[in-house]
Amino acid sequence: MSNVNNQSPDSPPVPAYTGPGSPQDVPPVPGSFPIDPATLPEPIRDEVVAPDPVAIDTSSAELKDGVNRCPKCGATDIRQKPGTDLLICLYCRNEWHGEGVEEAFGLGEGIDQLQGTVIASGARDIAADAASLMSFKCTGCGAEVTVNTANAMTARCHWCRHVLGVNEQIANGAVPDAVLPFHIKKDDAVARIRQFVDKRHLFALKEFKDQFTPENVIGVYLPYMIVDGNASVDVAGQGEIETRSYTSDKKTYYDADVYQVNRHVDFTVDDLPLESSTERGNLDTRTNTNNIINTILPFDTKNAVKWNASYLMGISSEKRDLDVEKLRPRLEDQLLSVARAQLQKSVRSYDRGVRWEQEGISVHGTRWVSMYLPVWLYSYHQPGSRGDILHYIAVNGRTGETMGSVPVQQWKLLAAALTVGTFLEGIALMLVGNT
Repeated sequence: MSNVNNQSPDSPPVPAYTGPGSPQDVPPVPGSFPIDPATLPEPIRDEVVAPDPVAIDTSSAELKDGVNRCPKCGATDIRQKPGTDLLICLYCRNEWHGEGVEEAFGLGEGIDQLQGTVIASGARDIAADAASLMSFKCTGCGAEVTVNTANAMTARCHWCRHVLGVNEQIANGAVPDAVLPFHIKKDDAVARIRQFVDKRHLFALKEFKDQFTPENVIGVYLPYMIVDGNASVDVAGQGEIETRSYTSDKKTYYDADVYQVNRHVDFTVDDLPLESSTERGNLDTRTNTNNIINTILPFDTKNAVKWNASYLMGISSEKRDLDVEKLRPRLEDQLLSVARAQLQKSVRSYDRGVRWEQEGISVHGTRWVSMYLPVWLYSYHQPGSRGDILHYIAVNGRTGETMGSVPVQQWKLLAAALTVGTFLEGIALMLVGNT
């Protein structure tokens, strides 16, 4: 009987190949078998076994042709009605309200049940090769209309005056899932900024006062990730309870009982905002005052509406350039801060305080939604020998909360400090004399 592999019966077995080109035609490369996740280090193992992100489709299918039409007359000249969340047709004056994003996609529900990562379609990863320029064929006359999504989301056809907007969720980070419309009008924002500066006018830099023109304030939609989270935190440290205090050699000493303190907290966060722009997230106070933006929080994100480019007519915007994974470390820092605040009530009995020495966080589930938030901005560029700095005065486009940075004359501050110091010293001498 012949051997099909031309080998002796005592030879080691040879694989029965099925023919040229088949998967079995080439022996497997050593080490190419699937890796058992249990053999991997913990951080890598967690990443490998973590479920893939679940996507929520928040696209506006009815707006993908780039033309937003009035539901009553079909005109495209649509804008936001100032001071409201309404859209208004400038042709027939019809008014209507954009659909709430939470109601449309159930984003306010099931936070305590979140598992893994849920990402809305406008918060997906940005494609590295995605272009900023978008071209549309005008449905009115057939002309090509180009929109630069780096700073605008709408454009008017130069032939038939149709208004076109970018509504398709392109992969360059320009189109979010939702937008929170402006409520504060420009005149109101200008007045608030003028009042803010007037209160600091005495010490303000002369060049700033000479160039101060609050009418140059601009409205801008800033990109944020709005995150729902379901998490647990464990902390451990030492707490002290004072037992007695006494004074010796004009120094006060304390005796205290020291306890080991361990705490665990399960909690959820609803609509936590994270800047999704690298430039705005840069809080280097030597070159800018971006931290001003954080001081005008919070925004009433529950009132955000589904994305519609008509809300951005005449308003500038900034693109998102940070993906979910880049924002996770910042999210965990924010969640730890929330947990520490939650734990404050449980450690009040430690009157000498608690020093947390160990902290651990488990993020069970998150939901990410990309959103534009409205801000009125006034900026001033201050040159300096140690480097330039960009000052901002910001107004929350919903609440009117105002905060800013005004460049000051250093010698005026020094003079004021010396004057106050001399005044206080004189009062102290008077009190000593009276005693």
